[in-house]
Amino acid sequence: MDERVATELIERARAETARLAAALARQRDEIVAASEFTSGDDEHDPEGVTIAFERAQVQALLRQAQDDLTALARAAERVLAGVYEVCERCGGPIAEGRLTALPATRICITCANRL
Repeated sequence: MDERVATELIERARAETARLAAALARQRDEIVAASEFTSGDDEHDPEGVTIAFERAQVQALLRQAQDDLTALARAAERVLAGVYEVCERCGGPIAEGRLTALPATRICITCANRL
């Protein structure tokens, strides 16, 4: 895979993930704002547990999206360093199909199966 193709692939994934992170941040903010109007007594408020669960779930998804953005930034650095297609564990090649499916991956399929 040439550098231009890899960079475009990573940039598309980064843009999509950034949009997802922004949407999740808005959703989290809406949940927090809506919870300001509840009693705050999760034990006796039938909606309290649901709101707390939704907030935790959205926060976890947002954290994962932020981690994915970090991984994509590292992938872009690997492209510039000329090691994007090199497995970090065994030093072997990472298949182009794997990089297309998972642009931030750092390991080949053989090493991934060993995990």
